[in-house]
Amino acid sequence: MSSENPSASVTAPAPKASFTTPEEDRMIEAAFKEVLDGYLASNHRKKVEIIERAYRFAKEAHSGIRRRSGEPYILHPIAVAKIASQEIGLGSTSICAALLHDVVEDTDYTVEDIELNFGKKIAQLVEGLTKISGGIFGDKASAQAENFRKLLLTMSEDIRVVLIKMADRLHNMRTLGSMAPNKQYKIAGETLYIYAPLAHRLGLFAIKTELENLSFKYEHPEAFERISRQIASTEKHRTDIYNDFAKPIRARLDEMGLTYEAKARVKSVYSIWNKMETKHIPFEEVYDLYAARIIFECDDPAKEKAICWQIYSAITDIYRLHPDRTRDWISNPKVNGYQALHLTVMGSDGNWVEVQIRSRRMDEIAEKGFAAHWKYKVGEGDEESELNAWLHTIKDILADPEPNALDFLDTLKLNLFSSEIVVFTPKGELMTLPNNSTVLDVAFSLHSQIGCHCIAGKVNHRLVPLSQKLNSGDQVEVLTSQSQQPKPEWVDFLATAKGKTRLRKALRGLQQPAIAKGKELFVQFLRDNDIKDDNIAITKVMGLYKAHTREEFYYQLGNGEIALNDYVVKTLRKESSKTKRLFLRLLGRDDQEETRDNQAAEPSRPKINTKETYILRYDEDGNTNFRFSDCCNPIPGDDVLGFIDDDGQVVVHNLDCPRASLLKASYGPRILSTRWEVNSGRFLAHIHIEGIDRHGILHELISLISTHLSLDIRALDIRAEKEVFTCDLSLLVSDVDGVNDLCQKVRKIQGVQRATRINA
Repeated sequence: MSSENPSASVTAPAPKASFTTPEEDRMIEAAFKEVLDGYLASNHRKKVEIIERAYRFAKEAHSGIRRRSGEPYILHPIAVAKIASQEIGLGSTSICAALLHDVVEDTDYTVEDIELNFGKKIAQLVEGLTKISGGIFGDKASAQAENFRKLLLTMSEDIRVVLIKMADRLHNMRTLGSMAPNKQYKIAGETLYIYAPLAHRLGLFAIKTELENLSFKYEHPEAFERISRQIASTEKHRTDIYNDFAKPIRARLDEMGLTYEAKARVKSVYSIWNKMETKHIPFEEVYDLYAARIIFECDDPAKEKAICWQIYSAITDIYRLHPDRTRDWISNPKVNGYQALHLTVMGSDGNWVEVQIRSRRMDEIAEKGFAAHWKYKVGEGDEESELNAWLHTIKDILADPEPNALDFLDTLKLNLFSSEIVVFTPKGELMTLPNNSTVLDVAFSLHSQIGCHCIAGKVNHRLVPLSQKLNSGDQVEVLTSQSQQPKPEWVDFLATAKGKTRLRKALRGLQQPAIAKGKELFVQFLRDNDIKDDNIAITKVMGLYKAHTREEFYYQLGNGEIALNDYVVKTLRKESSKTKRLFLRLLGRDDQEETRDNQAAEPSRPKINTKETYILRYDEDGNTNFRFSDCCNPIPGDDVLGFIDDDGQVVVHNLDCPRASLLKASYGPRILSTRWEVNSGRFLAHIHIEGIDRHGILHELISLISTHLSLDIRALDIRAEKEVFTCDLSLLVSDVDGVNDLCQKVRKIQGVQRATRINA
């Protein structure tokens, strides 16, 4: 039987009674017709029969099942198939897998049933997608990290699994409004932390942008609406400026006889907000709201490069070029296949404008990703080789034995969103590395042994240390010595995930005897003191000794750098008792004997319902049902989420806090949607002020804050240099409105250019 087109006479689901209305049936058929019409309009071989059978099979399998929004479930796989086909560019095999992707997980059908009906290849894709979604993780903190590890393992076998998963995640994000608030936070956070960077790395830029915007919309709905309104209100002004900028360029390109499309690409809402937060600037000061894009038609790929540079020359004849912001992604494409020529010129309004020059082919790859052109059964082209190189890096990271799950996510994120540089070996071979890579990164990229024995490097024939950061175009030679051994501090010199992984593996090899001895000592210590050997015990002790990983703790113990004592015993016994009570509460069970024994030691806490919005209370006596995190310093009125810590307490983080991003992606079941109900209290906020120095400005500033606004200053650091001053101010406020009001009033002081709140 052919794996692509098995006989139509095989087993299919038995028809069930219809649970849908005639109107819903018409809606389902219309949605599937859109999938078929889009597929028939593509360049793929036309295999309509197998797609129709997959649709009928999935429709019967999901009959009677509805999504949380109330619509028939079959509309979800149809939507995923449409995204995979029309937005990513995949063919019949992937469309079938998308239609069937939830059948094994959500119904009684097995992978064997899929293979019997649709062949081995489609069954393998469905199995890969089921592996990603499935698995019994319980409340294990690293569930999402383990899930992501599965995603990457299947990715290294067949890239289409991940592309279909991307389509699945995109549709889930488009329909996230029907989910409970805490689920929205979890899914949006996981999407922003993992899936958007992965889409970026795969070259799916349109999908990456939409995932970022949707995540932002659910995490910061008010900011999303405000920036969207500001973009809309400035559209006419922006269009007028762009038309003035583009008019002479169009005239020159017309003279050259080119067929082209010139347009302005507006920055996404998320990108604008990110820039405002990072630079601490208001919307009005985001000057690069748009980039100009020129897409030209060219039937011969060999001529594309020359035409790009002709357009570049024409533009720089008209406008002044920024010398440090030209990016040639044509000669050296990005690892994800992106090709374009970027330049930045001074517009007629005095602001810098980025211009992106692409052929139509380059534009298609840039928007959909070259994975859409993946050739599965014929030889590999250059693009596939580039992606395979990245997949090989993923395999290298996955081969690392027992990495901490959260470190694993961070390590991968290093390479997912990194900017890239291109360096050369002495033989002229090209290497693409993340920005800030060092000589040591090059050494480990070449081979683990070269990295372990690296003593220095030669960059452009000049001797440099192994920690030397590299620039694009550098020629790099690695110098080694057999007497050299890897050192733990080298991890600070590495920017590549591969380098960090290989270094850790090498260090474990050298430290293994001490690690084994330390583990044996720890297990014996727990046994001697009748303490359960579990994840909670090791995590608590690692915290006591400030060890980042188990291996680090075992190594210190086995090497005699630390010793276990009675304080550790008391801490672990207290933790064990506390954990038992916490899990009883989370399970909704009341162990009366346990409660009686511990009533005097610790007051009981109410069970927290994670499905409901948690009310954050803080009264005039200082009583509270939460505590503030110390990493992002939220105050009442901020967009925040709650996290249930190991003690059963609710810890409040700002939604855009880096730590919160990690918590959302890795501890989903413990995330709470929150709402402020604070009656009184004073909270610490940090303000950064900049301006033109003049006599008396400090007196005015302090007078405004302490006298007119009656706020308590807790710290003040003001510096002046060459007529410019900066001021960092810490003070007590009642809520975020108080901070905003203060910043607004400070900005009215003569000479003040900027006043904004920061996370100190």
